[in-house]
Amino acid sequence: MAASLWRSVFGGSAAPAEEEEERVAFWSTPERAGWLTKQGEYIKTWRRRWFVLKQGKLFWFKDSTVTRASTPRGVIPVASCLTVKGAEDILNRAFAFEISTRGETMYFIADSEKEKEEWINSIGRSIVQHSRSLADAEVVDYDSTKRPSKPSSSD
Repeated sequence: MAASLWRSVFGGSAAPAEEEEERVAFWSTPERAGWLTKQGEYIKTWRRRWFVLKQGKLFWFKDSTVTRASTPRGVIPVASCLTVKGAEDILNRAFAFEISTRGETMYFIADSEKEKEEWINSIGRSIVQHSRSLADAEVVDYDSTKRPSKPSSSD
């Protein structure tokens, strides 16, 4: 899941860290951070991970001690996300939610209803914020390649 997202956004291998560290200082003042249980990408087991949401990226780590030297286990660029919503009915588990992209759906479980709602709201705000800036950039690119105007009818 995240590995394919990583490749689609940054190209190459799914090895996060070095390039990403330079762009996002995930170790300081995150927009949101906390424990979630995440379903594995290949082996569908559930593992508890520390998540950090910052500057349009959702990183996860094995433990909550995140420093400049920490290596993320993975990252989801929220601009590639289409939806974030509750998923208790799909997983039949309390406090479950999902994040969907064009190619896949990832599942998470929070520790409480309040935590689930806070994560959904934080990720949702980030999706809107970062998708809007992406859309604005596309409009600028489109405008900069305007076609030549038609000759006027007075010629």
